[in-house]
Amino acid sequence: MADKIPLLVTGANGLVGSKFTELFSDKYSFDILELSDPLAPVDITDLEAVKHRFEASGAKACIHFAAFTNVTAAWEQRGDKSGLTYKVNVTGTENISQAAAQKNVHVIHLSTAYVFDGENKETYVESDKMNPIEWYGETKARAEDVFSAATHPWTILRIDQPFRSNPFSRLDIAHAFMAKIKANEARLFTNHYFGPTYIDDLARVIDFSISEKLTGLFHATAGEKWGDFELGTAIKNIFNLSGEIQPSDLDEYLKTVNRPYQRNTALNTDKLTNILPFKLKTVEEALAELIF
Repeated sequence: MADKIPLLVTGANGLVGSKFTELFSDKYSFDILELSDPLAPVDITDLEAVKHRFEASGAKACIHFAAFTNVTAAWEQRGDKSGLTYKVNVTGTENISQAAAQKNVHVIHLSTAYVFDGENKETYVESDKMNPIEWYGETKARAEDVFSAATHPWTILRIDQPFRSNPFSRLDIAHAFMAKIKANEARLFTNHYFGPTYIDDLARVIDFSISEKLTGLFHATAGEKWGDFELGTAIKNIFNLSGEIQPSDLDEYLKTVNRPYQRNTALNTDKLTNILPFKLKTVEEALAELIF
């Protein structure tokens, strides 16, 4: 068996990162930068600790999964550069980039459709101007700016509402909808749209980015535009669930919360799919693979 390829990885224990390490454990050995690592904890907001780990590693690539993704909690920290959202999403990213620059390491960075304002009626393309309307999106936009100015090779993969085939401790959107439908507690927006990302396919895109040394900015969802009610209905039909889905209105919901909410975050993926050597699954194909 050939030697495994070393990789530096942040956020390896999260929803997306853990699926990648599960699917590609035979190909890569993972040098994990996690504060929770019992053997060699690394805080990515500590520049010297990050630099030390990069210096000690033989990896030529780093996957930067780590992010503070709780949008509501992030909104409560808006404008606070000492808050966890900014420290993880911006300061941590700056540290990863600085360490990568010293050894010319290729960084694959996971970003988000929340860098957009959600007012586009169609799917967003990579050249559309970022215009975040809340703090999570703002910090992720600043993280993208870090790499845009970087001297080392980089790849930005924007995703939206990721879901995976097998359940995770924090339910993804598909498993959450499924649980609500089974419990007959599903109230889903009929006027909110997004671009689901199948994590199992995303893992293959990341592997391709590493193997081919792909650089630049790419949208990496399934390339489709879905509404909440529409996705819930597809899940209900595919798995023949008995629970009912009640329609809900985004505008009415917005009257009850104090943070902004994007109306459409669906992404166009033509730039990526035109160069991939494999075909991404449709959302319905991916939903059919769900384990629960």
